[in-house]
Amino acid sequence: MALFEYKFPELGEGIHEGEIVKLLVKAGDTVTDESILMEVQNDKAVVEVPCPVEGKVVSVAVKEGQVCNIGELVMTIEVTGELPAESMHHKTDSHAATAAAAVPTAAPAAAAPAPTAAPAVAAPAAAAPSAGAGREVLATPSVRKLAREQGITLAEVTPTGKHGRVTREDVLGFNTDDGAAAAPEAAEPAASSVAAGGTTPSSVAAQQVVVGDRVEERVPFKGIRKIIANAMVKSVYTAPHVTLMDEIDVSALVALRERTKPLAEKKGVKLTYLPFIVKALVAACRQFPALNAMIDEEKQEIVYKKYYNIGIATDTDNGLLVPVIHDADRKNIWSIASSIKDLAVRGREGKLAPNEMKGGTISITNIGSVGGMFFTPVINFPEVAILGAGRITEKPVVKNGQIVAASVMALSLSFDHRIVDGATAQSFLNYIKQLLADPELLVLEV
Repeated sequence: MALFEYKFPELGEGIHEGEIVKLLVKAGDTVTDESILMEVQNDKAVVEVPCPVEGKVVSVAVKEGQVCNIGELVMTIEVTGELPAESMHHKTDSHAATAAAAVPTAAPAAAAPAPTAAPAVAAPAAAAPSAGAGREVLATPSVRKLAREQGITLAEVTPTGKHGRVTREDVLGFNTDDGAAAAPEAAEPAASSVAAGGTTPSSVAAQQVVVGDRVEERVPFKGIRKIIANAMVKSVYTAPHVTLMDEIDVSALVALRERTKPLAEKKGVKLTYLPFIVKALVAACRQFPALNAMIDEEKQEIVYKKYYNIGIATDTDNGLLVPVIHDADRKNIWSIASSIKDLAVRGREGKLAPNEMKGGTISITNIGSVGGMFFTPVINFPEVAILGAGRITEKPVVKNGQIVAASVMALSLSFDHRIVDGATAQSFLNYIKQLLADPELLVLEV
């Protein structure tokens, strides 16, 4: 009987791990290629992972709450019929599968490595003998790699993870203080240590500590917040950011939106200013392709993209998401408005598919929706630019020698100075301003 070892899949571009939020099957369950095996937190979104085969679940090797690397064994399925051609390398005989279930193994070498700058905690791997002591040490491959890089013997590190697992924080803490857990604050280590009862904050989900007459709450730095942090650090430390800030009189755009709102309501569309900004951004990318590009670091090539997938930064309770409107150049204002609303709603509900979170060529972030004006948005790496839209305010402007009130929008454009020059970026921004100041020109850009 053919057995299929289902390995943790790739969930998105550049995503090497994910947290299992919910397991939807257990040993003994019958599954089909339409079954959903689990819900996984990937790059800031919860996605449903489908089953690739039909059959019966023999064993499940993971638990809810675990963080898995690509290629780690998730479950073994006894397959009915033929295995998919692309999945034949997962095929084993019953004896081998039984042995694998009895003795869990570490993630295979083919699994994508965790980023060296900030290795993330993955799912628990098998216990392995420590190189420097007689006891077994529970640690993930990424943690073991970190320990090797830091020259630390894992057996000497005090574990704080579940089931006595050594975590990344344990290793970093050991290294920071030459063998002792890192103190939360150098100024008052004793107070924090006593209040914590001798345990480290990472040993519990959330913990209050008392420092003198001050109360602090400490929570593990992981999950979505950690993913966002790693992405921000990678972008800022890889791409030299420059931000241009400008203003534009959008009185004509405000009037156009007001005139078309009744029509939008009939179509069931919530018409904001964002769809117009998307259209203007696409038009500007056509004129200035350097901002719709990326650098292929491995091949040392600049890739100019001839398609226009616009990322829309979306604030949710779970953190910042950047769902993508694919082929925005082929959509009209109504279609873009509908896509923005749909992606935002499903993003907040955690129902975005992996392909809806990747493939962007340039992004927009709208700080104006919460009252902001100018800011320095961080590029959604590996893209090379991001346009920030600020709020529209009534301001005095000079028209035909007269001071009049006008609706003025704030714009901020951050770009990667490695491949985009300042003059090019300003010309790009000027083109967007021209289109938003006279939105009828957008019709000519369709």
